[in-house]
Amino acid sequence: MTTLTTAAPAGTWSIETSHSHASFTVRHAGIAKVRGSIAITEGTIVLGDDVTTSTVTATLDPATVDTRDANRDGHLVSADFFDVATYPTWTFASTSVEEGGSGLLVHGDLTIHGVTRPATLDVELNGAATDPFGTSRVGFSATTTISRKDFGLTWNAALETGGVLVSDTVQIALEIEGAKSE
Repeated sequence: MTTLTTAAPAGTWSIETSHSHASFTVRHAGIAKVRGSIAITEGTIVLGDDVTTSTVTATLDPATVDTRDANRDGHLVSADFFDVATYPTWTFASTSVEEGGSGLLVHGDLTIHGVTRPATLDVELNGAATDPFGTSRVGFSATTTISRKDFGLTWNAALETGGVLVSDTVQIALEIEGAKSE
């Protein structure tokens, strides 16, 4: 039996990469939304007794991009976009946490394509539980919006009807599950 609580106890949590997901949405040709995902390869959440002392770090692997189109994925990992040969990881490291948004606002440094910019995650606590094997777990959902140009991702193509092929705005959504590691 799993017991769910609505509060996350203080402690150190390892991000469970097999139960966590990072996805993105961008406008294509100004008329459709294209969705994709990138694997979270590692991360740690340290929850303080005072939530404002909490910290988060995470690493993602842009070579794992999956938009359900092999040709597009190949273009995204190329030098035109992610340039994974030169920039094989993306990272997030929190700098502060405050109450707000959907529950918490986690401010931090997001590094994509070798460029670090501030980003704020709007984080919702989904709950905490102990699984049938005795492992304490915690779950979060988070969202943010970034400008891909801010990270040096500037490739685009003009459309005959006006506008461009790929929007600058990228919506990011995260589903994170952590397992107690202390």
